[in-house]
Amino acid sequence: MAQAGNSELVDAFEQFFRNYYDNEIKQLAQQYPNEQRSLHVDWQDLYRFDPDLADDVLAQPEQLQRYAEEALRLYDLPIDVSLGQAHVRIKNLPETETPEIREIRARDMNSLVEVHGIVRKATDVRPKIEEAAFECQLCGTLSRVPQSSGDFQEPHECQGCERQGPFKVNFDQSEFVDSQKLRIQESPEGLRGGETPQSLDVHVEDDITGEVTPGDHVSATGVLRLEQQSNQGEKTPVFDFYMEGMSVDIDEEQFEDMDITDEDKKEIYEISNQEEVYEKMVGSIAPSIYGYEQEKLAMTLQLFSGVTKHLPDGSRIRGDLHMLLIGDPGTGKSQMIGYIQNIAPRSVYTSGKGSSSAGLTAAAVRDDFGDGQQWTLEAGALVLADQGIAAVDELDKMRSEDRSAMHEALEQQKISVSKAGINATLKSRCSLLGAANPKYGRFDQYEPISEQIDLEPALISRFDLIFTVTDTPDEEKDRNLAEHILTTNYAGELTTQREQMTNIDVSQGELEEMTEQVDPVIDAELLRKYIAYAKQNCHPRMTEEAREAIRDFYVNLRSKGTDEDAAVPVTARKLEALVRLSEASARVRLSDTVEQSDAEQVIEIVRSCLQDVGVDPETGEFDADIVEAGTSKSQRDRIKNLKQLISDIEEEYDEGAPVDIVMERAEEIGLDQSKAEHEIEKLKQKGEVYEPSMDTLRTT
Repeated sequence: MAQAGNSELVDAFEQFFRNYYDNEIKQLAQQYPNEQRSLHVDWQDLYRFDPDLADDVLAQPEQLQRYAEEALRLYDLPIDVSLGQAHVRIKNLPETETPEIREIRARDMNSLVEVHGIVRKATDVRPKIEEAAFECQLCGTLSRVPQSSGDFQEPHECQGCERQGPFKVNFDQSEFVDSQKLRIQESPEGLRGGETPQSLDVHVEDDITGEVTPGDHVSATGVLRLEQQSNQGEKTPVFDFYMEGMSVDIDEEQFEDMDITDEDKKEIYEISNQEEVYEKMVGSIAPSIYGYEQEKLAMTLQLFSGVTKHLPDGSRIRGDLHMLLIGDPGTGKSQMIGYIQNIAPRSVYTSGKGSSSAGLTAAAVRDDFGDGQQWTLEAGALVLADQGIAAVDELDKMRSEDRSAMHEALEQQKISVSKAGINATLKSRCSLLGAANPKYGRFDQYEPISEQIDLEPALISRFDLIFTVTDTPDEEKDRNLAEHILTTNYAGELTTQREQMTNIDVSQGELEEMTEQVDPVIDAELLRKYIAYAKQNCHPRMTEEAREAIRDFYVNLRSKGTDEDAAVPVTARKLEALVRLSEASARVRLSDTVEQSDAEQVIEIVRSCLQDVGVDPETGEFDADIVEAGTSKSQRDRIKNLKQLISDIEEEYDEGAPVDIVMERAEEIGLDQSKAEHEIEKLKQKGEVYEPSMDTLRTT
């Protein structure tokens, strides 16, 4: 009877293939066995054809896969090809059968499931023996022993001469299949704070090996199996899960793949056509934080990002914007960064103190994954944030050698790794949003801001925008801020009371009235779709007016540096930043052209950023070197003058230049005493000046 049931199932599959997959099977027959060896079946199609059969596939995947492959072999094809070794691979399971990796339990054993995650490691593709042919060394008889997973099985005795060996494997007569192991780890997006991501090993065979690389987001379908854990060679009663992979598909969960319905599109276009579209965007970013309109606008532009351009000669100009917030403690920087991380479809958040350079870029690790000790690469935060946003808080708390790992990722948007014999290049096409505190924890209003930024100039110059957030008391502003914070908290209290304390009467009206003040103008989910839609469909180009506005702004700024002893006001990096920002500004309006208004809007933002950071406090002039080289031109001149001065005085006196005379002369050339002392200290630290005896100086 069971046999009849089996043949019924084979017939059912054959009918299903005829109805749904006729063309695919014909195509498979033409390309079999070299180019294609599998028929990929969508579970949803099977469910539409016969719900019971589809449920059976989930419960008893192995048997039914055998019947499906049998049906494929019996399928009448127009050409004479035997699909003897073809596989049927089922994918796209229902929601109920796609547990998180951490939710897999004993009840899921031997059933078909689908998991989503990131490939952390992948071994090399290696041949695995499926059926070993042993040749008896005494009489030459061949014995075939099928190999299952686990230990290598040898025959007990020769079937010809009945002796127990010796045997040797005849490779020509044995059957091999390609095999590979993958380790899939939960995506960082889905984790609640403080959880360690869990992983699952997937064993894949034959034509689906070698398809994915570490860092890919994949969905893997397969059967869950158990293998016994052992403790120092002793077997234990605890087992580990692994998956026998049936199919592995790369899902690029980028902005592009979100489900945007026609209704959403209608809403998106409605918002984009309004006059105050930028105000609405600003109102939707971190509404619980008061003020910072300009910073929020810049963050919006960062989410939309400029257009990445590929030139005919193969070079690439990045479109992603990098932004740095430097500010006093308690100004809500981390909160804003955290909010951006929620909106961006793919984002990774990391805090400076807890990140090493390997954790940001890629680590080479040696472990027992696969067979024997192997070196494998593990992707770090900047690689996991590929095509999204990497938010790094407390940049200033990182060790400087760890920060230097970010230079290449920011400008070239790739990470080159040469460790442990692995030479690889990983992609990190992400925007970086950083936050840092000033050198002394809080801005000192009497010192130039540039001296208080404790980051390497090479890193700072890669940021398109640098905002300084200072916290100065101002009665009206403070009153509004207090009002805003109290309202936010009150709205939170009302919501909590309503949920937790049912006996307290909080009316819906009062609740709505309070939460309305702290709700984002555009709902976060819709904003996310808006960004996705814009990045997918909008690739704006510049109009002549916009190009002219940006060119004039740049040339005017540069022209201030043409005098012999003037500083260089800005470098070409700022010009590219202006272009990227204005493209992002056009994307917000879903426009295909960058208008003059976009250019003017971003010129305003860049000007105010430069005003904060890039102005030499002594001359009041823009000076690119403050950001790009770390010392302003007037500082460099001062150091040169002072050193010259010391060496001049040194010639007049035998035992070195007396400090008080150096001070007098310094005052004559316009250096006040405290500055001169400061510079002499600096020269001493650098070893360019030393004190041979008390109160005398010599240059080295």
